[in-house]
Amino acid sequence: MSYVQGFLLAVPEANKEAYRKMAAEAWSFFADLGCLEVHENWGDAVEPGTVTSFPQAVKLEEGEVVVFSWMVWPDKATHDAAWAKIKTDPALQSQMGDSMPFDGMRMMWGGFEPLFVARAS
Repeated sequence: MSYVQGFLLAVPEANKEAYRKMAAEAWSFFADLGCLEVHENWGDAVEPGTVTSFPQAVKLEEGEVVVFSWMVWPDKATHDAAWAKIKTDPALQSQMGDSMPFDGMRMMWGGFEPLFVARAS
């Protein structure tokens, strides 16, 4: 069964192209580790809520946009092996360290086992 890793973060509007470029460059690395798909989604209609919302979750600041992303892995074992390598790969650590066009302290992520998936044919 596939495995999904999701991300929620705030990116300065001015860094949209830098974020897209970072995601595109990272894709080959993730694909080599077995990732099947990456979806990077730039917020378009993301309103603050009364009790909770995406903007509140990432502590959205003036001039920022919510980004909602997910990666699809063939299974949890492939995901876990990939992230173990990512955490110890000096090249990736160097690449990601100072080049992230967003505040990583306000990023959240988690792994999810799909419960229901439907696609139009």
